[in-house]
Amino acid sequence: MAEVTYPCYWQKKDNKKQWYWVYYAKNGEAISRSSESYVKRSDCLHSIELMKNSSDDSVYYDKD
Repeated sequence: MAEVTYPCYWQKKDNKKQWYWVYYAKNGEAISRSSESYVKRSDCLHSIELMKNSSDDSVYYDKD
């Protein structure tokens, strides 16, 4: 098995044997998780690709 390099996404299975992903920061800390689990691993991978491709999306915030 290859050595893990951070940052990275990990695909894992939950108790129902469905796929989800966890994103690990450069320091190896988990900082994000998929909001749902997926029956098919390919759907989980598609969700990761959507996240990776959203890096130029706008960020909004509520004004105090």
